Amino acid sequence: MNLKINSRHVEVTPGMREHLEAGFAKIRKHFDHVIDASAFLIVDKAKEKDLRQTAEITIHLKGKELFAQAHHSDLYHAMDAVVDKLERQVVKHKEKIQDHHHEKHLD
Repeated sequence: MNLKINSRHVEVTPGMREHLEAGFAKIRKHFDHVIDASAFLIVDKAKEKDLRQTAEITIHLKGKELFAQAHHSDLYHAMDAVVDKLERQVVKHKEKIQDHHHEKHLD
């Protein structure tokens, strides 16, 4: 899987990259058919402190694209929150695929 990290008003450190890669490892445990992913880390001067740090992630799957966004006062917490959101989306997508392809015939 190819992971691309972009940022605005913040420099992506090796620690940030490792933190995101660890999050993607959790997602890959559930669903291994991820083609590529792109993350966008943003630090803005929002009036509310909780909305200053933003993490956005888009995952490209075969025939589907999943997107999640999270805001927090700490960028690492925002990254954790967005990974958790995507993890739930991936699990839901995987269940839909499995249910669709394996319909049960009731007698």
